[in-house]
Amino acid sequence: MKFGGTSVADPEKILRAAERAVRARKEGSDVVVVVSAPGEMTDELIALAQRVSQEPDAREMDVLLATGEQMSIALFAMACRSLGCPAVSLTGPQAGIHADDRHTRSRILEIRPQKIFSELRAGRICVVAGFQAVNPNSDVTTLGRGGSDLSAVALAAVLRASGCEIFTDVKGVYTADPRIVPDARKIASLSYEEMLELAGAGAQVMQARSIDLAHRYGVRIHVRSAFHPVAGTWIEKAEEKRMEDATVSSLALDKGEVRLTLVEVPDKPGIAARVLTELAKKEIAVDMIVQSAPTQAGVNDISLMTPRATSEAARATLEALARRIGAKRVDITEQVAKVTVVGTGFRRHAGIAAKMFGTLADAGINIHMITTSDLKLCCIVDARHAESALRALHKAFKLGRR
Repeated sequence: MKFGGTSVADPEKILRAAERAVRARKEGSDVVVVVSAPGEMTDELIALAQRVSQEPDAREMDVLLATGEQMSIALFAMACRSLGCPAVSLTGPQAGIHADDRHTRSRILEIRPQKIFSELRAGRICVVAGFQAVNPNSDVTTLGRGGSDLSAVALAAVLRASGCEIFTDVKGVYTADPRIVPDARKIASLSYEEMLELAGAGAQVMQARSIDLAHRYGVRIHVRSAFHPVAGTWIEKAEEKRMEDATVSSLALDKGEVRLTLVEVPDKPGIAARVLTELAKKEIAVDMIVQSAPTQAGVNDISLMTPRATSEAARATLEALARRIGAKRVDITEQVAKVTVVGTGFRRHAGIAAKMFGTLADAGINIHMITTSDLKLCCIVDARHAESALRALHKAFKLGRR
C-alpha cells in the first residue's frame, strides 16, 4: 500500500489510512506501507532551502528532503499501534533500498529486503519511507519527483506482492482531467503501455518511472481513492482481445513544457546528433523533436520540447551550440501546451489521427508540432486553447460517462 502526501496530510488522515493497513493485516495479509511526506511538506522544504542558499548542495538537499517521509512513517506506525496492530517504521536505507549516487534524482540499483521480511515474520506492518534510498557512499539520496510511487512498485516487485495499491486523492485514472472535462469517466483498467504514455504526457496520477518498472516486473497496480471505499483503476498487462483493436482510452494535457527552436540550422549530417548530445551532457530532457525540410539555402529549423524547469538551461546550451554550428538564433515559446490522445492500434487505423486533427481544425485550434506512435497522438497548441482542445477531443471520441 502506498499513500501519497494528501492521504497523510494531517493526523485524521493518517489514522484513516492506518485503518486500511490494519484491516488488511487482520484479514491475513502481510502488509508493507510506503508513505510520502505529509501534504506540501516537500515543496515547503525546498522553499526553505532556497531561503538559505540560491543553489543548495544536492547532498544536503537530500538530507533535508528525506525528513518529510521520516515524519510520516513514524506517525503512521504510531497510528497502527494505537489501532491495536504492531508496526515498525523503516527509512529507505533501513528497508534496504540501494540507489546510485546521483543526488536528488537517483535510480534504484537493488533492494535487500531482509529487514522487511524479518519484521513481517514477527507480525508487524512495515511502514517504509518512500522517495529515499542509500547510495554507495552510505549517504541518503532521493529518487526524484514522484519517487514514492517508484519505492512502492520496486518493493512490490522484490517482495512478490499480490498487488500494489496506490492510494491518492482521486478515485482512479480518468479519461481526462475531471477538473477540465466535467463528464470525464473513471477507467476500470489500463495497460502498462497506456499508463506509461499518459504519465509521460503530463497526467499526474503516477510517476512514469514507476509504471516502467511495474511493466518489467509484472506488478499489478490499483490506483484508488484514499477517502472513498470504491474500486479504482487497475494497471496491468493488456488484454489479448484488445491487441488488434484501435481504441482511444484517455487524454492528457501538459502545460509544463516550452518549445525551443534552432532557426536556420545548416543542413549537414550529424547536426541533430550534436544538438541532442549537448543537451544530454547537461541532463536536459527532450520530449518532442521536429526537423523541417531543408530550404533551397540549405538550412532547416529544429524544434523540441523540454520541461519548463530546464528551459533556461536548454536555451543557454542551444545558444552556445548555435554559435558553433552557424545557426541563426534560438527562439523560445513558453505559452504552449501538449495535448495527447492515448490508446492502442493508432498506426493501423488512420481514422484516429484524422478525427483528432479534424476536431481541432473545426474548433479553430492551430497545431504547432505533431508526433505519433501506435499508442499515442500528440500535438502542441497555444496554451490559451489547451483546455478547449481537451474538451473538444473528449467529446469527439465519445469518452464521457455512458
